[in-house]
Amino acid sequence: MQTTIFDTNLPRRALAWLSCRLMKLAGWRVEGQFPSIKRCVMIAAPHSTNWDFPLALAATFIRGGRIYWMGKHTLFWGPLGPVMRFLGGIPVNRGRAGSLVGQIVDAYGRADELVVVVPPEGTRAKVREWKTGFYRIACGAQVPIVLAYIDFPSRTVGFGPVFEPCGDIDVDMPKIRDFYSGYRGKYD
Repeated sequence: MQTTIFDTNLPRRALAWLSCRLMKLAGWRVEGQFPSIKRCVMIAAPHSTNWDFPLALAATFIRGGRIYWMGKHTLFWGPLGPVMRFLGGIPVNRGRAGSLVGQIVDAYGRADELVVVVPPEGTRAKVREWKTGFYRIACGAQVPIVLAYIDFPSRTVGFGPVFEPCGDIDVDMPKIRDFYSGYRGKYD
């Protein structure tokens, strides 16, 4: 995987301090600890606004985490491309069927440490059904799923429990969705 801002020491400390101050100023708080697991898929839900990204990034800096995240490929065009990649971004073209799950699973096979954040909705729009890529990545790479959340009514970003998938999505998905039932996005 590419070098990111999480690979540098001095800016991370400064960004953690700045993130903490900005979050407090805006009335937000961070709950839980960044997982000590070196390899996992982290889902962040609900995803309903572009504000989710800076809030999640700030929480990661504050808790000393190191992440890669999947984002819409158009975020990576032009001069923003290198910036987004430096922030840990992995471009995803949702309109093109392909082997993204396999590529991410292969990346886990090559990495001693890898946390990839995936919005399970696959979009900011309200959806009834979540995409299953995060689950297929976790099962394929044989890594747990960390349940992270953003709750706009309580102005909280949190790192929740570690979920070990059993390999049966019909059994696991209701349990995962149940965890998120009390959290609301900005536009929910």
